[in-house]
Amino acid sequence: MAVSFPEVEESPHFEKTSFRIRKRIFATLNEKENRGCVKLSENDQYIFSQNESGAVYPVPNKWGLQGWTNIDLNKINKRLLKEILKTAYAEVKS
Repeated sequence: MAVSFPEVEESPHFEKTSFRIRKRIFATLNEKENRGCVKLSENDQYIFSQNESGAVYPVPNKWGLQGWTNIDLNKINKRLLKEILKTAYAEVKS
């Protein structure tokens, strides 16, 4: 889904796959844990984390304070995932 946005490049990032726009990461995928991670503004992170499924939550360290947000791919619906990816893409592209 992340590679469907214009100018996105997919590349390895440690044990994960990263998705980049102009060399800046906006999302990663950890296939082993079936978890994604995206870069959001603090406000967007708060809004998306209010989802009652518990699928979206801040990374529990200093990266989370900078907007990095985990997504449990076992719990999230496709429509919400696409909206979050679109938001992360726009955040990093600007």
